[in-house]
Amino acid sequence: MNWLDRIAFLLILVVFVAMTMLYGGVHQPILALFYISAAVLALLCAAGAWAKGLRVSKSLLQIPLLALGLYAILQVIPFATTNDGGVNGIPRTISVDPFATSIAAVQIFSLVVFFAAMLVSFNSAKRLRALAAFIAIFGAAYAFFAILQSVLSPEMIYGIYKPATGGNPFGTFVNRNDYAAMMVMFSSLPLGMVFSGAVPGERKLLYLVAVALMATSLLLSQSRGGLVAFVAEVLFLVIVTSRGRGTKTVALKVGLSALFLLTAIGGAVFVGGETSLMRFGRKDVAVEAPSETTSRFHIWSVTTRMIAHSLPFGVGVGAFPAVYPEYDTGSGFERVEQAHNDYLQLVSDAGLVGVVLGGLFIYALVRQARTSVKVENGLRHGIAVGALAGIVAILVHSLFDFVLHITAVSLLFLMLVAMLVASARNYQDDVPDFDEPRRNSRRRRSMPRQNDFAQTEI
Repeated sequence: MNWLDRIAFLLILVVFVAMTMLYGGVHQPILALFYISAAVLALLCAAGAWAKGLRVSKSLLQIPLLALGLYAILQVIPFATTNDGGVNGIPRTISVDPFATSIAAVQIFSLVVFFAAMLVSFNSAKRLRALAAFIAIFGAAYAFFAILQSVLSPEMIYGIYKPATGGNPFGTFVNRNDYAAMMVMFSSLPLGMVFSGAVPGERKLLYLVAVALMATSLLLSQSRGGLVAFVAEVLFLVIVTSRGRGTKTVALKVGLSALFLLTAIGGAVFVGGETSLMRFGRKDVAVEAPSETTSRFHIWSVTTRMIAHSLPFGVGVGAFPAVYPEYDTGSGFERVEQAHNDYLQLVSDAGLVGVVLGGLFIYALVRQARTSVKVENGLRHGIAVGALAGIVAILVHSLFDFVLHITAVSLLFLMLVAMLVASARNYQDDVPDFDEPRRNSRRRRSMPRQNDFAQTEI
């Protein structure tokens, strides 16, 4: 590792923290900073390639994201002209809103740069350990800050910024659902490492306290999509880490999961009172915000009509808000920016190309997961299981919200994917397991032969 590689690694972490603390990276000045950071990171990678030779990850997981950016560029290329309203020579493009699609392409390519750099720079066991510790510590500290802010200044971020268009802020995010998505991913690594036995006994309590803080803040955020995702994450971990184990082990992990939930509920009630949990049981959510739960079905029905009329090419990546009013049968009082379902919006924006690219990403992810979770090294196995749990949870959360459209959420998601890929590699600085004999004995009894799976990076 050279100094350019170290700077690139640190830049990734600094930008991620900055995007998280600066309202999630959704405002134009902050996005401009993100794009500049991506350009600097690309220059660092180019300088490193010139000095030490080109290093590129062969992971197929990069391809769908890169292809989506290229398709967005194709959508803004004029293929004909038209006349409308007395104006001649108007360019005709696939995208209904070429400017929005161009901005979306810049965003996608910036994420591609960061993802490619992560895949290359996460190149040692030492860095994987540091990343896991960083995510757990930063996540716990951030959750503690959000809990304090929810008590001292629940409607204002940092006590100074109140969203002009309403919203439901929590932590540093204008939308509480985006904050909940971050907490779900922050908690996945410490939970995965504890459940898989990758944490020595004297450290487990620290990890559990960190997870309890995150779970408490998640409940205080009152995000139902986040709660569903967190439950899915815990269930996934119980299932994956209990295969081939005895009934006693399964019961212990189920009990531990229940203890997490009870602790989080107790913390939420202690901090915010029982009213902090009432929203999870309310049915009259339509009167609270037109974009919540019951109106989601209306948004999804409108989006399906958009898809039916825009196939096979889509309305344009990022053009959803410009097209939605044309198909909306509602009052139009509330402006809808997103489909509140990342899968539906991918198809509405990119058409059949989006379906293919989304399917390719899931296929590559499943192949990589099959390889990564079967590694013998305890630390890398725990990181792989935890990262995969966070990925699965966000894929579940994306059924209800548009969390992957938020810069900070996307960066953490890609960080988990890169850690999943990196955990499948062997490193010279791998640390022997603290309970290696017991772990190897269990795995020989519960897992297929290692030769049945290729231990290569996908």
